[in-house]
Amino acid sequence: MADLSKEYASALFSLAYEKNLINEIKEDIDALRKVVKENPEYLDILSSPALTLSNRLSLIDEAFGDKNEYVVSFLKLLCENRNIATLNECIDEFFLLITELENRTVAKIYYAFELTDLQKEKLVSKLKGITKKEIDPIYIEDTGLIGGIKIELDGKVLDGSLSSRLNNIKGVIGK
Repeated sequence: MADLSKEYASALFSLAYEKNLINEIKEDIDALRKVVKENPEYLDILSSPALTLSNRLSLIDEAFGDKNEYVVSFLKLLCENRNIATLNECIDEFFLLITELENRTVAKIYYAFELTDLQKEKLVSKLKGITKKEIDPIYIEDTGLIGGIKIELDGKVLDGSLSSRLNNIKGVIGK
């Protein structure tokens, strides 16, 4: 499903870029994301075999008729091809492409204990220096780390957690 989501997101992104509508489509996709998050049953309705395809497409027109025509067509295409369940993944992939275009990257920062503002600032600054990109940090508490932090950044994992170090020691001792 991830590859399929990437294909749909890439197609929408390419179209937005080609038509010079990145910002408009980005805003509409963000609004769509909020609607789906607040009303998760909406995707169930759009994938329901109890409704005809024309009824499901009409629901899209009613809910999103004021959005960019490419966004509406994108939704309809997902619905017609019975891939509407991948919508959230498609949206995530679309925004990843946007962050790349804007020379930004998302860093998921897992921590066992809350970081201070100064620690967060220094960490983001260090990551910015390493990647040469603007960093959009997402902080996630993970008490399983015991201590330290783990960072997911550009498809790589930087693991400075205590649990990782203990596992490494256990592997050395076990040999």
